[in-house]
Amino acid sequence: MVSILSRKPKVQPSPAVGPVGAFQVAAPAVITAETALTEGRSPQPNAAVPIIALNRVSKTYANGTPALLDITLTVKRGSFLFVTGPSGAGKSTLLKMLYGEENPTAGSICINGQDITQLRGDRLAMLRRRIGVVFQDYKLIPRRTVAENVAFVLHAQGYSRKEINRRLPVALKMVGLQDKADRFPAQLSGGEQQRASIARAVVGTPPLLLADEPTGNLDSDNARQVINILRKLNSIGISVVITTHDEVMVRQLSYPIVQIRDSRLHTLR
Repeated sequence: MVSILSRKPKVQPSPAVGPVGAFQVAAPAVITAETALTEGRSPQPNAAVPIIALNRVSKTYANGTPALLDITLTVKRGSFLFVTGPSGAGKSTLLKMLYGEENPTAGSICINGQDITQLRGDRLAMLRRRIGVVFQDYKLIPRRTVAENVAFVLHAQGYSRKEINRRLPVALKMVGLQDKADRFPAQLSGGEQQRASIARAVVGTPPLLLADEPTGNLDSDNARQVINILRKLNSIGISVVITTHDEVMVRQLSYPIVQIRDSRLHTLR
């Protein structure tokens, strides 16, 4: 069994975001969405309930190949977790199961105390609204500006125009794109596109952020900026899970690490 506790890492300040004490911020037990966005904090309901709990989860592909075997993992709120492993190890499959795009062959997956393997339709859609997802290939809408891409999430979730206008500039400022709100994705660098995708993922103040190889297509400088933003988001209460095969980058940061190897989960730190 792997249990990731909300512990204090050795903080490595970065000039891009200033000192970040990722697990040292003591947030109030109840924070409204409005306070969370304006003050940069994430709502933390039911603090005693793990943000993620996997119990003996296995996933077998249609051709009979095992992707993941008997994985048990508990991630407490406020954690920052790296999931490493070589390409094809099953990292992306794990994240897809965490936000309900794929179902496990066996076992249970609880997010915010809800077993998502039992959810369907609108109930699953409602849960997904509380999970931010960042993809390696950004997945921005080409013919919409940065602001429109970020606001699209709030439109889909039924936020009012007033609320969208209030949240949008805060999210863009958080990732350093407030001056490029009217640019289209093709007018941005890869690092800027990834930062736009992060803004889109967190504009609704989700308690959980999943990032699938967020630095995989970036050079070292842009990769560092993206990681620093994710660290900053974690420092304000958002639980962050990142998959990556960049072992060097991971070992430079003192956060918990698990590795998928031979379809099983191993604790590295």
